[in-house]
Amino acid sequence: MYSANSGRRHERRFDTNRPELYEEVKLFRNAREREKYDNMADLFALIQTLQCLEKAYIKDAVTAKEYTEACSKLLAQISAAFNLVKSSTYPDIPTFMKEYYLDCPAALQRIEEGKPITVQDNQGNISKSIADVISLYITLCDKLQMDMRAKDELYTDLKCLADVLDRMSNIPSDFDGKKKVYFWVGELDKLSAADTLDEEQVRQMVFDLESSREAFVRTLG
Repeated sequence: MYSANSGRRHERRFDTNRPELYEEVKLFRNAREREKYDNMADLFALIQTLQCLEKAYIKDAVTAKEYTEACSKLLAQISAAFNLVKSSTYPDIPTFMKEYYLDCPAALQRIEEGKPITVQDNQGNISKSIADVISLYITLCDKLQMDMRAKDELYTDLKCLADVLDRMSNIPSDFDGKKKVYFWVGELDKLSAADTLDEEQVRQMVFDLESSREAFVRTLG
């Protein structure tokens, strides 16, 4: 027998006695947890980007110079990003990649070697110094942009950058980028460990370091 209700769609019934079932599920409950997931997402994205760069270089889609600079930058960023994620749960990058099914073998090999594929051991100390210089430039700029402006947060990396540049015989003695680095070493020398740079100094230092890095890359030909 035909029922007046037989042609109607069955409506989904909800348990009104359990309102918790209708609450939005969130990954985080507070700002600290949100930052944790943001940091993991940043690391995940950087590793994927490095994988794409490795494949692009293999396919000759980027020049060796472009690859070396981009790879050095990514390795420095991955190192900084992992420091924010590192814990007993993620003691190393391979563990993090395994946990989130991140299948990026080329990126992992590059991370484990710690240098671009274009920087080979048989090229001697000059190639290693090039990678170190680019990495230090990037690290310092990243710190400043993350509002790390105290002397004790910047001085070690800045002094190391100055020392590496000073040891490189293939860099002209009048290289302007070297002078800018020395200038900021001198400025930080005037401060006590807890003293910080002001907004104007930070802006100028970032500008000087970025222009110095670009000039350094141009000297490599």
